[in-house]
Amino acid sequence: MDPVVIAVFLVGIYMAWNMGANDVANSVSTSVGSRAITLKGAIIIVSLLIPIGAIFFGKGVTKTIGKGIVRIDNVSDPNVIVAGALAALISAGLWLTFATWRGLPVSTTHSAVGGMLGFGLISGGGEIQWGIMKKIVMSWVLSPLVGAFTAYMIYTLLIKRYLLARKVKLKRMEKVFGYLQIASAMYVAFAFGSNDVANAVGPIYMLLSVKGPQAMGAEPDVSMLLVIGAGGIVLGAATWGYRVIDTVGKRVTEITPTRGFSAEFAGASVILANSYLGLPISTTHTVVGSIIGVGMARGIKALNLAIIYRIIGSWLLTVPIAAGISIVAYKIISAVIA
Repeated sequence: MDPVVIAVFLVGIYMAWNMGANDVANSVSTSVGSRAITLKGAIIIVSLLIPIGAIFFGKGVTKTIGKGIVRIDNVSDPNVIVAGALAALISAGLWLTFATWRGLPVSTTHSAVGGMLGFGLISGGGEIQWGIMKKIVMSWVLSPLVGAFTAYMIYTLLIKRYLLARKVKLKRMEKVFGYLQIASAMYVAFAFGSNDVANAVGPIYMLLSVKGPQAMGAEPDVSMLLVIGAGGIVLGAATWGYRVIDTVGKRVTEITPTRGFSAEFAGASVILANSYLGLPISTTHTVVGSIIGVGMARGIKALNLAIIYRIIGSWLLTVPIAAGISIVAYKIISAVIA
């Protein structure tokens, strides 16, 4: 196998490991925070469901990340694609490592798109497809709002008004929803796999689209890429995911099984719908937005606004920082492989 392809695969696995350490927290944080499941149980759930979601629904988002943001059809020099794929993965991975160290749930989708955007801006040969970027950005804005609204309505109408109005005992209800939250954690892990695994393997798909026939004798196998990416994500979740899980599951608002179920079900539904459309949305924004929506159902005082402001600040920084690192990395890599 071409050493360059091997290098991109290794950096892609590093990116996937970072995603597991940061973004998988969104899949399991509310379940762990409400104590419906243990951290070990959560890792088992994501190990089983993320690969399934990636294989069944992840192909569309992988192609959007890999070839939808930067047009590579008119790039004649394969070294440009090599440098771009490496730069995008390195920039996103480094930013995620820093954010996870700080316990911040940033968006791996924003990181990956920012990395690809930086490559498109600096490469000269690639053409950024601003129409697709517009759709992606709109999905970023709408997904947390839709997640927050959906979670708010589920918690307010189903639980507070319907169940409590029927005088279902709160303690009994929380116990039942503890079991339901295991199912909702599985649902959100499946949805995560359908959308976010593409962030790690999209740049690899871009590279293999150019070097695949020559280096591997076949067109890129998207399913195999998704399995590799999912494996790296599970490893990251098992080794370093506890830092972000603590922030999202315990520090935004108080999570109980009923609130956790509402947030997870709402967030997973929004994520899966966008995966079906091939849009790489932010699962971080969607799930954190859903958690905020559940908190809002109890009033603004139920939210830890200091943590929320800190999280939103990191969201706003992600794309420009990832793009900037990608530009620097592209220049260095291009000089090395020229």
